[in-house]
Parts: sequence; structure tokens; C-alpha cells
Amino acid sequence: MVMAITGSSFGDEGKGKMTDLLASKADIVMRFQGGANAGHTIINDYGKFVLRILPSGVFHQNTVNLISSGVAFDADIFFSELEMLRNRGIKTPEVLISSRAQLLLPVHKFQDKLEEERLGENRFGSTLSGISPFYADKYAKKNIQISELYSDRLSEKAERFCEDKNIYFKAFYGVEEVVSPQQLTDYLNNLKSRLAPFLCDGPYYINDALKKGKNILLEGQLGALRDIDNGIYPYVTSSSPLAGFASAGAGIAPYEIKSVVSVVKAYTTSVGEGVLVGELRKKEADELRRHGGDQGEYGANTKRPRRMAWFDCICVKYGCMLQGATEICLTMLDVLGYLDKIPVCVGYSIDESITDTFPLPHLLNRSKPVYEYLDGWKCDISDVTDYDRLPEQAKEYINFVENKIGVPVTMISVGPKRNQIIFR
Repeated sequence: MVMAITGSSFGDEGKGKMTDLLASKADIVMRFQGGANAGHTIINDYGKFVLRILPSGVFHQNTVNLISSGVAFDADIFFSELEMLRNRGIKTPEVLISSRAQLLLPVHKFQDKLEEERLGENRFGSTLSGISPFYADKYAKKNIQISELYSDRLSEKAERFCEDKNIYFKAFYGVEEVVSPQQLTDYLNNLKSRLAPFLCDGPYYINDALKKGKNILLEGQLGALRDIDNGIYPYVTSSSPLAGFASAGAGIAPYEIKSVVSVVKAYTTSVGEGVLVGELRKKEADELRRHGGDQGEYGANTKRPRRMAWFDCICVKYGCMLQGATEICLTMLDVLGYLDKIPVCVGYSIDESITDTFPLPHLLNRSKPVYEYLDGWKCDISDVTDYDRLPEQAKEYINFVENKIGVPVTMISVGPKRNQIIFR
């Protein structure tokens, strides 16, 4: 069976924890898109980890961790994360990389930095991980696929790549020769032997596993509202974090995905630019962020403080629709235990008209939240693992969210650790 684990809103919902948890029953965990621009935070018996390119199943010794053809593969981050695991006493996991994945190169990161500086106040809030330049080159068919490292035309490909980049950098940024063909060829040749032990033909590998009846988790990055086509454009990522794209990134048929777990945070957060409807003012945001405690409302990769808002039924319902969610995992519920009354956004007021549908991006800056208020439970629920032991007010909050979104809540996370979970 294939299950996709995806985000319902802006990312940072807790997908890493859920993948780590559910990986115990998976044969394969596969990253299906994105790159090292967002981190998945995992806290388990080994400690606290942030993974940016490795799949979140690396702590399970019987699980194969596959990086798909759809990933923007940053080899430097990949090897640094493997070394980090070794240094912290983690047995080297079984990791495979699709030879059809394309390389995100150091020059992509440099271009990302220069472009954000050029945009100034109009910047997109890039993590400076090279993602946008990588995908621009991908769709312009200029990138270097991992398989091309073993081609006898590698030097020729590197020369063309450098020629294009140097022309672009000089014309657009006034920077002379950013990278030489020899430098790039040396870098790529160094990767040949290092990557070789990890490589497979991803689509054939995963489809063969399907024929054998293997259990497969597809792990997404970021959330539905950052989707390049359907998100809050242009403040989006450069790939699709939707479950619908998982089949393309993984190289499997769409009908193979039987379950889509949409991870939903019990309040709303966002890292990066773009309108966040109902964004809390500093004092209120700082208090909510502080109650995040060890879970920490700071970007796992960027370390930027996350922008805070109360639970937004409008954006989450839209995100779950885009994901085709079959079930919801509600995370961070314990964080709300300090509140007497809990606001929940149930509509947007736009020019004195109230809507319960997520508007087009250009209308977001005119959208104001419409709240309903639920009773708080005013106690610590972080040690609860049985749904029946939850306070009635917490159950009412879960039921309210479930009814508004229209998707069943089957799992509730009440803390950052692997065992702080309620199955409902």
C-alpha cells in the first residue's frame, strides 16, 4: 500500500514526526519533491534532528529511504546529513537515490542569494537554498541529471552549463565568470564515486516494490499553500508539494496512492513572505510561540521566527481539498492548553462580504478573519495517549475542526516526541 504524508497549509505542520512514527510499519520511505530548503524536525529516542534532504525514515533500520527523481538533490547537504547521523551514533541507514534526480549545484545557491538581494523589498522570502534557480534550469532543460555523471559527454554538458550561467550572471548581476567548466567538472567528477553506492533507477525500483506488495510512505515537503500552481503565488515554492504530484515525483501511477494523510497544526504558522490572514500582533504571537516550548516556532532550516495565527479553517479546508486528504493528523494540540478561549477562523471578510472559500492571492491582503471562540481546557495534555482521557473541551475543539474541514481526524499529536500521539 502507498500512503502520502503531506502538509495542509504553509509547511512546518509536523510531517517529519509523523513520517518517523509511521515509518515503523513501512518498507520504503520516499521523498517525492523539493530540496533542502525546508527541514523536518524529528525528536525520538536518539535525540532531536533536523533533516533537509534525507527521508524521515532513516531512524528505522529495516526501512529503505529513497530520494526520488522529483527531488532537487543537494549532494553537499546529503553527505553532511549522513555524517551528522554517524557522529551522533546512528547506524548508517539504507539510503537510495534515483539516478534520474537532478543536481542542485552551489551556483544555484549563489544565484538565489543575488536575486533576493536584487529584489530588495519585493523579495519572495527565499531560504537561499538554490531552489528557484534549480527549477528554472530544470524546466529550461539545463540541469545535470545524476545519471549524466557517468556519461562520456559530462565535460561537454558542464561547459554548456557554465557558458549559460556566466552569460546570465554578467548580464543580470554584473558578475564576471561565476564558475569555470574545469571547476564544475572537477566538482562533478568528485561526486561520481561518492554517489555510486547509493544509486538506483528510481521508477523501476519503486514499481518493482509495488509488485511485491511493499508498504510505501511518500513524504512531502512544505504545504499546499506553497504549491507553485495553486498556492499563494508568487510567495510559493518552485515545486508542487501536493499528493497529486507525488506520483510524478516518485514515478508511480496515481491510482497506487491509497491514503493521503494531511498533517494539520492546531493553529496556523508561516515562514516567509506573503499575506497570512489573521496574523497575530507581536505580543500575542510571542506568547503562542513561547508555549510551543521544545517544539519551537522557528523555521527548522532558516531559524526565522514563524508568523503566527489562530487555526484557519478556510486555508486548511482548501489545502486538504488540494491534497485529496483521506485523513488528518492534528498536531501541536497541547500548545493551546494555556488559553481560556480559543479563537478559530471560520470565514474571511472581504470588502464587507463574508466567504468560506479561500480567495485568489490578490484578494488575501483585503481579507480579514471571522472568528468563533471555543472553550479552552486549561491543563497539560502532553502525557495523554488515550483519546477518552482528553478533556471534553479538547475533544470539542477536535470535533469542531473535523466538522469544518470535512475530513476525519484520526491522529492527534500532543508533543514533539514519537510516543506523544493519540490514535483515534
